[in-house]
Amino acid sequence: MTEPRDDAAPAESGDPQQRVAELAAQLEEARLAYYDRDEPVMADAEYDRLERELRALEEAHPELRSPDSPTATVGGVVGTAFSPVQHLQRMMSLDNAFTTEELGEWDDRVRRELGEVPFHYLTELKIDGLAIDLVYEHGELVRAATRGDGRVGEDITANARTIDSIPHRLDTDDPPALVEVRGEVFFPVAEFELLNEAQAAAGKAPYANPRNTAAGSLRQKDPTVTASRNLAMYVHGVGAREGVSVRSQSEVYALLAGWGLPTSPYTEVLDDLGAVRAFIERYRADRHSVEHEIDGIVIKVDELSAQGRLGSTSRAPRWAIAFKYPPEEVTTKLLDISVNVGRTGRVTPFAVMEPVTVAGSTVEMATLHNGFEVKRKDVRIGDTVVLRKAGDVIPEVLGPVLALRGPDVREFVMPTHCPACGTPVGPVREGDKDWRCPNAQHCPAQLRERVFALAGRGGFDIEALGWEASIALVDPEHGRPEDATNEPQQPVLTSEAGLFDLTVEQLADVRVWRRRKKAGVEQPPALEPFFSTTGTAKQPPVPRATTVTLFAELEKARSQPLWRVLVALSIRHVGPTAARALAQAFGSMERIRAAGVEELAATEGVGRIIAESVVEWFSVDWHREIVERWAAAGVRMADEVDESVPRTLEGLTVVVTGSLEGFTRDEIKEAILARGGKASGSVSKKTDYVVVGENAGTKEAKARELERPILDEAQFVTLLEQGPEGLS
Repeated sequence: MTEPRDDAAPAESGDPQQRVAELAAQLEEARLAYYDRDEPVMADAEYDRLERELRALEEAHPELRSPDSPTATVGGVVGTAFSPVQHLQRMMSLDNAFTTEELGEWDDRVRRELGEVPFHYLTELKIDGLAIDLVYEHGELVRAATRGDGRVGEDITANARTIDSIPHRLDTDDPPALVEVRGEVFFPVAEFELLNEAQAAAGKAPYANPRNTAAGSLRQKDPTVTASRNLAMYVHGVGAREGVSVRSQSEVYALLAGWGLPTSPYTEVLDDLGAVRAFIERYRADRHSVEHEIDGIVIKVDELSAQGRLGSTSRAPRWAIAFKYPPEEVTTKLLDISVNVGRTGRVTPFAVMEPVTVAGSTVEMATLHNGFEVKRKDVRIGDTVVLRKAGDVIPEVLGPVLALRGPDVREFVMPTHCPACGTPVGPVREGDKDWRCPNAQHCPAQLRERVFALAGRGGFDIEALGWEASIALVDPEHGRPEDATNEPQQPVLTSEAGLFDLTVEQLADVRVWRRRKKAGVEQPPALEPFFSTTGTAKQPPVPRATTVTLFAELEKARSQPLWRVLVALSIRHVGPTAARALAQAFGSMERIRAAGVEELAATEGVGRIIAESVVEWFSVDWHREIVERWAAAGVRMADEVDESVPRTLEGLTVVVTGSLEGFTRDEIKEAILARGGKASGSVSKKTDYVVVGENAGTKEAKARELERPILDEAQFVTLLEQGPEGLS
């Protein structure tokens, strides 16, 4: 797989000398803010992009390269808050690879320069933390320092001694005379979340991210503040040393671990680049299961003799490289804050931003959760903001870059009326942070969201009923210009109750407002048929291919299992997990509808809040009408008990990690549940079996740590067919 590439190139126009100076100044200011003030003014991705542009300019114009260029130096400068410390051996940085092609080029160079010399790659997670240098003399910790500019750092010994994972004395009866240990201090994600919860409870602004908070915590003048932050550290190498004899980087790690220094459990010695790439892909998919933030993978030649042969540049070893994942945090301009009305009436502010690439995709909108969060984060229209997008998670604005706030920013004011139907909005209960539109039945925005949601993968899974089709069905006048003179259309769907009663004829005349470009110029909105082609004198309109698909999918949806029908009803708090539990426990919509709160709450995986929500939902007339009309249209309202499926997993909890050749993710859950088992997403001491597929993540390591039985796909099939007895 090839990652999106943002190739740096010299500016197309302007003076290269001026651009080099501009870039150097921007990068130097960013370094000062990042390393010395712990107040970053740009995201790592933006820094990397500018540095690559500067490097490309310097390569194209060697005469412009300066010895103190950011491309040739390391870290920041040493401030005045702490005493300066000269490192015994220089702390270097790492060169980066942003694509698998760049990684391959580095591997080619290493192999070319080493020739027939055998070597391996030590591969580990790149911790997004703060570099630290620890000096031990005869086993005693005598000094701890930040990296600084790589030659001189800041003395933070008193603060480092408060970190539990940094031993004050090495655990050995035969310590070396001297060893300089390099590591990374980080804020465990779980501890960082607890810290921000405490900040919120105290009415204080949350911290932006674990890395910057770790840096600020480690550079406190008062060591008791550092001690209160629950920082951690992993070591990843040595500098100067006396009385230490090792042949490889992995031997260094084993030696350090033997002395009681914490080494990362996410380290492997691999034979070739193919294995390295598999390691990269494994943690690309599973990076958020690790206890600390990571932004890539570090690859090092393991053998020290080979490292010596490869040597170093002025700033980085040539025997190591960092493969950087697409950024998950970037900075961009907040242009506006609007609100969206969701399927349960929740009115959610969202940020409208200058488009920016993050985590491999272009983002221009991100959630702000609720009005209280906007105020708590102090996000203002016009701010430069930090945006985070982790994998498939909805993008989120973390907060403003206060150092870049201008005088023209303005605060967001939460609307008092629903922007879709005009109904007054507010909290349902006193103290609720979420505001809701109570007009659930007739609010076009809520209906649109419910129709879109019921067609999703977790609901009926209806292809061709996406966002635009949902708008066409329930709100065809969406986007209508103010100067339009034609008679407004009436929607063909005024309640999801009528979804399965739709006909092709009903949709033939549905038109929507669309903007088109002509000769590159955007035209005013115009009405266009959505579900049918545009007719001509010779060819009458006919249903589009997507419309034919829609009706075929609606027919398939009628036979979906009960749990999917429950999800499609948009009952508050009832997602796929609770819906599966209810369907498995009660078997039919009729029994669920007749059950009381206590009976529903007693179902494993449901609980009282969900139970009350289900009972409350069925107490509403128009809600019951949805179920009745769907049933009348042939939607299945009860699961058929397949007597041919044995209950081989009754009472067992099974975790599946990685991909299996013979099952999709949904099929895995269905197979486990149908046989009476529980399909869990996390490994614990209560887990009965862990099934490991291709590209399994850290759940496999957790299973081994807890000594839980591990199965491959073939054994999983045996377990399904025969139960635990078949594995003996």
